Amino acid sequence: MKRWLAGATVFAVLALIGAVASSYLISLMTLVLLFTFLGQSWNLMLGIGGQLSIGHALFVGLGAYSVGVLDVKYGISPWIGLLLGTCIAGSVGAVLAWLSFRFEVRGIYFALLTIAAAEFARIVFGGWEFVGAMQGLFFPAPTSTIDIVMLRGDARFYYFVALGLAAVGIIGTDLISRSYLGYVWRAMRDDEQAARALGVRTFRHKILVIAISAAAAAIGGGILALVQGAIFPDSIMGMGLSVDVLIGPVVGGLGTTFGPLVGALTAIPLNHLMSALGDSLRIPGLNSIAYGVVLVLVVWFLPNGIWPAIVRRCQAARTPRSMWLPQPRKVGK
Repeated sequence: MKRWLAGATVFAVLALIGAVASSYLISLMTLVLLFTFLGQSWNLMLGIGGQLSIGHALFVGLGAYSVGVLDVKYGISPWIGLLLGTCIAGSVGAVLAWLSFRFEVRGIYFALLTIAAAEFARIVFGGWEFVGAMQGLFFPAPTSTIDIVMLRGDARFYYFVALGLAAVGIIGTDLISRSYLGYVWRAMRDDEQAARALGVRTFRHKILVIAISAAAAAIGGGILALVQGAIFPDSIMGMGLSVDVLIGPVVGGLGTTFGPLVGALTAIPLNHLMSALGDSLRIPGLNSIAYGVVLVLVVWFLPNGIWPAIVRRCQAARTPRSMWLPQPRKVGK
């Protein structure tokens, strides 16, 4: 109950920020919330399922292009595009996992395979004129009129869409982690051979967790495309986006429920701040340097991430000081 109350308080504060904040802060926080959801999808695959993907932009891009093509070229509601993108990305993830694990490609080699798949898709979409090629796809300009069917609205509308998506991601991750699937996937992550010896069909479960993670990433990609207003293969399927997706869970706390949110709140504002500072000082790539420094500091001082450290501090603060001291032993007469 306390956990749910704390989560409700956090999202009530975020909703209040969306109601009163400036347009710049709303735009920044919209990205934070979207990458919270995308980070949850990656967190599900590695933090709970134990399968490393460094090419998660593949699934984000499939969701973005599904929404973009149907909306821009045919005027079909983005809701249909989100559903189509979920099915496509989930199927691609399942096929990729089946081919990989069927031929014993696992661990770092599976991660390299995801990079190769994402780069292959980026090159294909970059030369495919039907989807805009390198010129990209452009959505109609946003208006102040809210249209739920076509997911049209102003920046504040997209903020609350991203807020709802982040809430769904956090609640979904928490429910899955406490379910039968969560226990099975963590067992598979910690010791696959032992889990298999206990009767867990690890081959099927690895395909399942990757398919679910890919489908969730496609939903986030579709909303991200609407927020940005345009889709370009280098930005939506590039290696940079894959790094942006994974840095939140790594910094915030891999395998935790609120870790991706804490990591996104740390990394994305830092990225924007260092980009602006680098432009003013004429130091290109200052944001990348800041990313590297933050990762090194977190790995060095907080190897489990920021959120587990916060939880430990809160638990220590609630522990009575008398329990920190050794209790005197009774001496028999």
